[in-house]
Amino acid sequence: MNIYVGNLPFRFDSEDLAAAFRRYGAVDSAQVITDRETGRSRGFGFVEMPNDDEARRAIEALDGSEMGGRRVNVNEARPREPRRRG
Repeated sequence: MNIYVGNLPFRFDSEDLAAAFRRYGAVDSAQVITDRETGRSRGFGFVEMPNDDEARRAIEALDGSEMGGRRVNVNEARPREPRRRG
């Protein structure tokens, strides 16, 4: 299951994000999204967990919790919308 994590502390990196979710099960990947130009965190990321039950437990436990002084939003990621060509 692909999980969206919003309102991350800007100092968090992908390993910090993965570590927070590993407490609930296996993590295939974790990525904090960064600005292309500056390389700085954009304050959100995605975690991929192979086991849906573990992923749901992580979402339930972490949504609204505090990470690094910020209250994070955690939910199942929606499928990516195709970009319009303009």
